Amino acid sequence: MQAGLNLFNTRFGRIMEIIETGFDQLWLIKPTIFGDSRGYFYESYNQEVFRNKTGLDINFVQDNQSLSKKGVVRGLHFQHPPRCQDKLVRVLQGSVLDVVVDLRKDQPTYGKHYSVELTGENHLQLFVPQGFAHGFSTLEDGTIFAYKCSDVYAKESEGCILWNDPQLGIDWQIENPVISEKDTKGEPFSQFVSPF
Repeated sequence: MQAGLNLFNTRFGRIMEIIETGFDQLWLIKPTIFGDSRGYFYESYNQEVFRNKTGLDINFVQDNQSLSKKGVVRGLHFQHPPRCQDKLVRVLQGSVLDVVVDLRKDQPTYGKHYSVELTGENHLQLFVPQGFAHGFSTLEDGTIFAYKCSDVYAKESEGCILWNDPQLGIDWQIENPVISEKDTKGEPFSQFVSPF
């Protein structure tokens, strides 16, 4: 049995690495890239591997994809109970500064943000658990952003925190951002009452 377990851990360890971020259950995921003269191959998601490495049994039910020019900011979005979403986000082409804000009032990281650069070249992914607001700024033209969600979009449960709220102090690393009208009307964090 032990030999089988070691083989299991070795195989799964090669497929993805889970990197701690300092926020509970917010993980950076680094897949193993198998490359040769033809190009490369990697598993972008494997439910069994994810469950065994994180202890979470997530069933993703919706995939989303967006195309953005350089300088676009999207966010900070979330869905509140009962339609919360876990997300697994990545960039297929181009690059973003991916940003999340912890909305879980029982966590020591409540109101703090985490950011990481995701690119089509580094293949990093970010697992964003329920209770986080999520957004990103695009650092290159033609950026394609993709993500999995554990629940479908539900308009009645959607929320938005103001992307440039001074209390959050997020540096989006771009000048003159392009923002949707909807996102300019996000809720100030100082007025936000967490449902998480």
